[in-house]
Amino acid sequence: MKIYLTLFVLIVLFSIAFIFGSQNAEPIMLNYLIAKTEITVANAVSIFMGIGFIMGLLFALLWKFVRAVQAKKRI
Repeated sequence: MKIYLTLFVLIVLFSIAFIFGSQNAEPIMLNYLIAKTEITVANAVSIFMGIGFIMGLLFALLWKFVRAVQAKKRI
């Protein structure tokens, strides 16, 4: 049941990001540390949504790994 709820939340979040991005097609100037570029708002939302998803997934996996190692040390 937990997996279905997680998938539902992910689908809703990606749908919101897609709708927001498709309604905002004007270009923006993106300045970062070493360069700057002009991309559309839709591309920026997609990039940052993907980066956030990957970072969250890596953090969750790291948290699960640390908890497993701690549980194994207690045995």
